[in-house]
Amino acid sequence: MSRPSRPSPFRAWWARRSPAEGAAVMACGIVSTALHLAGYEVLSRIMLGAACVAWVGLAAEFALRLLRERTRWRAEARTPGALTAVAATTVIGSRFAAEGWTTLAEALLALAALLWPPLLVLVVRSWQPRMPGAVFLCCVATQGLALLAATLAAAESVAWPAHAALALFWSGLVLYALALARFDLRQTTEGRGDHWVAAGALGISALAGARLLAADSARLYLWNADDGHVLRVMTMVLVVLDLALCVVLLAGEIRRPRTAYDPRRWSTVFPLGMTATAALSASAVVDAEWLEGLGEVLVWIAVAAWLAVAIGAVRSAVRPGPVPEGIRSTARR
Repeated sequence: MSRPSRPSPFRAWWARRSPAEGAAVMACGIVSTALHLAGYEVLSRIMLGAACVAWVGLAAEFALRLLRERTRWRAEARTPGALTAVAATTVIGSRFAAEGWTTLAEALLALAALLWPPLLVLVVRSWQPRMPGAVFLCCVATQGLALLAATLAAAESVAWPAHAALALFWSGLVLYALALARFDLRQTTEGRGDHWVAAGALGISALAGARLLAADSARLYLWNADDGHVLRVMTMVLVVLDLALCVVLLAGEIRRPRTAYDPRRWSTVFPLGMTATAALSASAVVDAEWLEGLGEVLVWIAVAAWLAVAIGAVRSAVRPGPVPEGIRSTARR
């Protein structure tokens, strides 16, 4: 007589994964970028390798569920975490562009641009009142596209990606305002990690602004004096707002500590790395030298947070968990 047996630990862990765990790719990718800007190239390459491995896993999971678990895929595509697929792809692409691997970065931009409209529509249509911090991923994904397009415009001295990036930059800020209206402010003391995306969205907006400013040159002449001034002021405002919000969120963590591991903690690492990257990138284009020193300090805070969450993730992966419904082995006893 045959009867179903318990699946392997790896298969059970894989089945428990949610779309929100794409934040791990974003965290690895942006910490790699921050280390690159700070001059720690070896560590940056190691982190980039981890990001690439995690991205391949994310892409495989996305494709397999689309092909084999359509019902689950449709349900997950309506959750805010689904937009991590777009955001993670653009963060990795921006890091590749910084290495000069523009062809690969262009392919990732095309993939992200293809995924962004349908996922954004599905997610926004499913919004409800009092949403968790993942609601801000609509802004993160949009600004990620702006960031990658602006980075490629600078790398290849082509104007049209920068103009497209500018439109996405302002659209991302509009989406941030809409998401803020839906955000449950109680998450600052009750959230399990993804409430930090509220700061990460400001950080990636500031970084996109800095890259738009850096893309300008005498050859391209992207922005006139007024446009450049507005972008410079907006970038500085976004950096300051990001730093202020990080202080508020840190105060909430101190007031009510949440030390247990949760996959949503990757969404805490990402804003820390993004804030460091935004500060380092903006320091030159907005003539604020103090941001460079602050950014270098924030890089190591982000690395420490990455290590803490990575240790928690490993422990969670090897710890036996509940077997998800419908996951059964066909092995016979």
